[in-house]
Amino acid sequence: MTAPQAPDAAPPTAMTNRQILQAMSGLMAGMFVAILAGTVVANALPTIIADLGASQSSYTWVVTAELLAMTATVPLWGKLSDLFDKKLLLQLSLGMFVVGSLLAGFSHGVDLLIFSRVVQGVGAGGLTALAQVVMAAIIPPRRLGKYAGIFGAVFAIGTVAGPLVGGVLVDTSWLGWRWCFFIGVPFALLAIALLQRTLRLPAVVRREAKIDFLGAFLIVAGVCALLIWVTLAGNEFDWASWQTAALTGAGVLLLVAAVFVEARTAEPVIPLDIFRNRTVTLTTVASLLVGVAMFGGTVFLSQYFQVSLGKSPTVAGLMSLPMIFGLLVSSTVAGQLISKTGVWKRYLVAGAVVMTAGLGLLSTIDADTSFTLLSVYMAVLGIGVGMLMQNLVLAAQNDVPAGELGAATSVLSFFRSMGGTIGTSVLGAILANRVASEMTKGLDAAGIPSGGEGGGSGEGSVPDMSTLPEPVRQIVEHAYGVATADLFLIATPCALLALLTVVFIKEKPLKTTSGMERLAEEAGAATDRDKTVVGS
Repeated sequence: MTAPQAPDAAPPTAMTNRQILQAMSGLMAGMFVAILAGTVVANALPTIIADLGASQSSYTWVVTAELLAMTATVPLWGKLSDLFDKKLLLQLSLGMFVVGSLLAGFSHGVDLLIFSRVVQGVGAGGLTALAQVVMAAIIPPRRLGKYAGIFGAVFAIGTVAGPLVGGVLVDTSWLGWRWCFFIGVPFALLAIALLQRTLRLPAVVRREAKIDFLGAFLIVAGVCALLIWVTLAGNEFDWASWQTAALTGAGVLLLVAAVFVEARTAEPVIPLDIFRNRTVTLTTVASLLVGVAMFGGTVFLSQYFQVSLGKSPTVAGLMSLPMIFGLLVSSTVAGQLISKTGVWKRYLVAGAVVMTAGLGLLSTIDADTSFTLLSVYMAVLGIGVGMLMQNLVLAAQNDVPAGELGAATSVLSFFRSMGGTIGTSVLGAILANRVASEMTKGLDAAGIPSGGEGGGSGEGSVPDMSTLPEPVRQIVEHAYGVATADLFLIATPCALLALLTVVFIKEKPLKTTSGMERLAEEAGAATDRDKTVVGS
């Protein structure tokens, strides 16, 4: 008697809109958790660090630990999704997030808090990579665009709600900062339950596959070395220093070794031949540049609102709404039009043009820019990013075999996150130097000594505007206005390079079958080829 066939032997059928929406409920809850984790602590960190008696260096590590872990582990999660059960991996990443959140909430020392942020980051890396992989598995590229707007809404809500909720929790005496970490736990548990109930994927476990642990270690170690360098250079040590030489040298050597190992293993974490695909290569380069331009430029807007415009943290959070709404509307409308017409490249090009224009407009701001004008500039930037960012993933997913969907998606997510980290770190160092230069110039012109407390220019610190005398306050506001505008001016060429990159992407018709269906077709074709070879 022959053994029964595996469940994935039956060809999968296309899912209805209702089934897709049900399956996406768990994905949306999971993504909301990941976004909330990154934004809810923004306004709470000064209180957290003070309560734990930690240093400014610890403040930096609490911020960057999650980002480092997330960025470095995205490729590994993507590879695992090509080998093992995607739903189980999603639930595992959510479980890690729950563990990290509980550890962070119960932390009584900064060391445990930083460790917990690493655990959270590993879980967030899984959510970042797997959510888009699962969407590609259940939704054909031709229908994928209209569902991207739903994720855009989740992104917008999480981005806006996070800082506001964090501020309320910190200011509520009977809750406190620990609830900034606890608040994500019920959402994560809900996501795990929803995924178990609604997500139905065929079993695709490839028992004969082996994970390239050596390659994974070398990639993670090399990326971490470089990310730690760009995160700390300019703050903890000079860009030209022995620490820079050690970290960059180690990072490059580890990544060269990783390429050597990946080229010779049967199951590489990042299949190098995937870059032979022109679409994947170009969308990867564009994603890196979008990360540098968008994240590197916009991450300092909140500081500009508070320091240069004198707004409170809560108001500063609300002031970013025009950019979020621009992103939400453009991603939704573009997605609907792409699903309706099947044409997608024009939206990539238009998005890159509009994003470049938005950054260019924001490079003209200063301490006296009106909020009306600022809102228009931010909305333009959001519209451009909304048309560009998600559709880069769509273009790549449409042009790779179903068996490489996880690798292609995670590569794009990885390089976008890496671009954001590099952009944030490098532009942060530029901001600090520009602020110091402008404040020194302004204080000297006003006849005020530039080395005292009034300058508030301690390295890596942000001045408390409420304690500054009026003449110094105006100088500080001007300095941060000028410096922030310079950041957008520097980010603009990166957006222009992204535009030149997407122009060379070749438009191909969007496939009308889901990743599950394509995988079954590819498996059947491979079986037929094997039979032909044996028969000959």
